[in-house]
Amino acid sequence: MLIDTDTASDDAVAILMAARHPDIELVGVTLVSGNVSLQQGVINALYTLELCGNSVPVFAGCDKPLIQPRLHAHWYHGNDGMGDKNYPLPHRKEDSEHAVDAIIRLAHQYSGQLELVTLGPLTNIATALAKDPSIASKFKRVVMMAGAACTVGNVTPAAEYNVWCDPEAAQVVFTSGMAMEMVGWEVALQDAIISSSEIQDIYQLDNELAKFAMDCNIHALRASVDWLGDAGLIQNDPVAMAIALEPSLSTANGLYRVEVELHGKLTRGMTVVDQRSVVGSIAGFTDEWVVRKPNILVHHKIDGRGWKRLLKDCLL
Repeated sequence: MLIDTDTASDDAVAILMAARHPDIELVGVTLVSGNVSLQQGVINALYTLELCGNSVPVFAGCDKPLIQPRLHAHWYHGNDGMGDKNYPLPHRKEDSEHAVDAIIRLAHQYSGQLELVTLGPLTNIATALAKDPSIASKFKRVVMMAGAACTVGNVTPAAEYNVWCDPEAAQVVFTSGMAMEMVGWEVALQDAIISSSEIQDIYQLDNELAKFAMDCNIHALRASVDWLGDAGLIQNDPVAMAIALEPSLSTANGLYRVEVELHGKLTRGMTVVDQRSVVGSIAGFTDEWVVRKPNILVHHKIDGRGWKRLLKDCLL
């Protein structure tokens, strides 16, 4: 597995899950600007891996979106992305190879075997595809924490944060022909939310990893309650990672045409999901739309108890 991320608090928990899962060989973590600056994301990823006792290489990638300015989420994750807990600096540095080159190299090295999990803006992946389009067919599976199939955004009324940060990159990836799966932010809602009592249950595991997983999310928890009105901890990236690790945890999904709105004044960054297969089935569509075939397996729901069980297993 290769993880591409903009490491903040929930990304860190997702990395932890992959690093600790007994059936996963993690071959690298690539960083992109998103929740925090590129360099802060590198530091956060290295520290998380260090806690897990994992020395997998970490690669710094693109430090800004393809077109628009950088857009960080300090209001949600804290200034350092990790709840402003003042964690110590990691003992090692990132690899000198650029993340885009690492993605291309690893895609060829593990052709047909490598699973890619993206947890941040898709700038690195889009740049890698532009540099070497052949990698689109090399990944066994690409699971993306991206978008909102329900079109209810978490950063604008229509857009999810990762796609909104770099809509052009997302559109490049979505139309690349890779074997893609989309886990929208809404999948982490409802019974997937970690309640206050469940947070305490995790603390009661009484080990360093469990404490870290909850402590680094303290700012996100406050933001969820105060800003969004949610009564618990929303873990977008760990929920996506759970589906990557155990696909059977997805309890509702479908293969649809998905693209990204790039020009709408109110809807820029929206993931347009053709859930009713309208494209090509209704007279009057232009030829441009008729040729748009289903391209992404979209996950709608997750087994709430199952994903929380998996999280706890990875924290033990």
